[in-house]
Amino acid sequence: MAETKAAWGIDIGQAGLKALKVRHIESTDQIVAEAFDYIPFPKILSQPDAIPEELIPQAMETFLARNDLKGDLVSISVPGQSALARFIQLPPVEAGKLHEIVKYEARQQIPFALEDVIWDYQPLGAGAEEGGFLLDAEVGLFAMKRDQIFQHMRPYTNAKVEIEMIQIAPLALYNVVSVDEMQIRKETEGDPNEDHYIVMDMGCDNTTLMVTNGYNVWIRNVPIGGNHFTRALTKEMKLSFAKAEHLKCNATKSPDPRAVFQALRPVFNDYVSEIQRSIGYFSSVNRSAKIVKVVGVGNGFKLAGLQKFLQQNLQYEVERVETFNSLSGDSVLNSPMFAENILSFAVPYGLALQALGISRIQTTLLPPEIATARMVKKKKPWVVATAASMLLGFSLATAGNALSYGKVHTEEFTNAQEKAKTFGGEVSSLKTNYDSQASAYTATGEKLAGLIQDRRDVGSWTELYNSILDCLPRDDENADTPPEDINLRNRISLTSFTTDKVADLGSWYEGLDTQVKEFMTAEDKETGPSGEGYIVTLTGQHWHHDPKDVVEGQGVQYVVATFLQNLKLPIIQRDGYPERHVRVMGISHPTIISFNRVIDRINVDGNRPSSTASRVNVNNRPGGSDPNFGTEGFSESSSFNGPMGPMDPMGTTRPEDLKELNRTDFTIEFAWKPVPREERVLPEVESSEEVPEDVPVEDTTAETPAEPQTESE
Repeated sequence: MAETKAAWGIDIGQAGLKALKVRHIESTDQIVAEAFDYIPFPKILSQPDAIPEELIPQAMETFLARNDLKGDLVSISVPGQSALARFIQLPPVEAGKLHEIVKYEARQQIPFALEDVIWDYQPLGAGAEEGGFLLDAEVGLFAMKRDQIFQHMRPYTNAKVEIEMIQIAPLALYNVVSVDEMQIRKETEGDPNEDHYIVMDMGCDNTTLMVTNGYNVWIRNVPIGGNHFTRALTKEMKLSFAKAEHLKCNATKSPDPRAVFQALRPVFNDYVSEIQRSIGYFSSVNRSAKIVKVVGVGNGFKLAGLQKFLQQNLQYEVERVETFNSLSGDSVLNSPMFAENILSFAVPYGLALQALGISRIQTTLLPPEIATARMVKKKKPWVVATAASMLLGFSLATAGNALSYGKVHTEEFTNAQEKAKTFGGEVSSLKTNYDSQASAYTATGEKLAGLIQDRRDVGSWTELYNSILDCLPRDDENADTPPEDINLRNRISLTSFTTDKVADLGSWYEGLDTQVKEFMTAEDKETGPSGEGYIVTLTGQHWHHDPKDVVEGQGVQYVVATFLQNLKLPIIQRDGYPERHVRVMGISHPTIISFNRVIDRINVDGNRPSSTASRVNVNNRPGGSDPNFGTEGFSESSSFNGPMGPMDPMGTTRPEDLKELNRTDFTIEFAWKPVPREERVLPEVESSEEVPEDVPVEDTTAETPAEPQTESE
């Protein structure tokens, strides 16, 4: 049997070149490390006097002199902060049209022409397939500018190294956690659970934070790395960068360790704050997720005291990688150099796992034209052999036909008739089987219709939908607001409508925070709902921001004064529409569960806005940063910063070309116990309740937060 191929995972970082060679022995299902190399650069690439164009080729030359790559697969990494990563929840879509839908989403998410980027996607999660449709499908979309890809490939192409795969570093970390920690491989089946691992890869200038449960992935870049601690020592203790780096690595052996850690404390505090803020944001959008462990990798994680400090402040178990559980190979694992730098080999290990086809992730940012040319090159000998075989076959067939046509054969006609008769019998048998299956299908359909008949009152649900739609604010038909002034339009968009049937509505009411109940009417606050019913959840957003009306014309106050107020009415009637029952149909206890204020900075081309260049979230949900609820800081969504201010991750945008829009995201919940029309009690005179005075009011005069840090969500 032919020997299985080995794969090299190579990661060129700011401090050096790390490479690991791995082979998968299928007969014993062993992953064996056969070789490794660690080549530190004389200077960190981010230092002002370092020249990457000289240091990287020198390291590559040394690596190729020590190791033979012939016949092995080569997989390389690119930094996560240079790439675009988006995770998209798709609507129900036909399995055969998944690529078309993802390509459409890519055009919306990637702020460049697709011809200028290299992109790929990966289905995530465990979405089900029914009737040829994918349900609850989540897709990871990954992209990078074409010129940046070729820049990272240049040291390898100049050294004539043939690259099999290019992957972003965070996904290589996912490969390690899923295979090595969770025992989840490409062929593993099962549903994802809520236990999540956090992996922190601390490099020189950045820390990659990756959260996964083995099936779903969430990525963020934290702009603090080992060099920030070194610079703190250079500033506080007046040292050169080289001396400060040495002192940082040997802090416990210094004459005055207390002074060293005192100088590093501000960076420690900033670092843990960034990590807490990232974990908090992840938990807010994945409420059912449970963090079970934090795993630290990267040589920056060897900083003395860092592991203990994170464990005390994060309140999670924090571990440093001491070994790779699924990796064997004593010649590598027992090497002192490998053991000393094992934290920096996580990315090469993950790259090799994917190249060998072991992990679930299969995306690559290798330019398609290179992959196609390589495929043609590999298949060219087979194409030649196939063509020769076909030519020989045609020649033999032609010679045989020539001999046959030279004689008259009546047997051929008899044989043809017998075959036609046999074929007719087969057709008849197949038709009989088809009719039988069709009858069974019809009977099953009738049985199914009997099971579901009268099981859901479609009329009540339609009435509920129409009532909610009529509660939304609308522009006056005679309003002269220009279409581009979205902030003055009376519009609220609903992005999600979900219901949950519960046996006891009182349990939902008791579980609400006191601040959340302040949005309810006095009657609802005093008495909660009871009995069986539905919890209706509405998620939406609006851009209404009237500078002249700071009480009801901005932020969440606008939602309270319009949409929420209408949901409290017994009856509502819009001009030109029939009367809609609201409270009298069983809707009660409407309240705002959470809201976020967002500052969107958009690129403006003439009068037409184009793709989003920067976004800042101000978390104003109850218990968050709103002055009426608490004093926590603000959370951030995806943004990219550059030397001239906010910019796209793969291009530049001038600050004067940016326009700010205030957006408010919110979630409303209410109880619904459907009341039949014959049992409804209609009010004699329509009335509307005033907004309670004790409703929390969003602080619209708050100072605009600082520009957010780069992250991938």
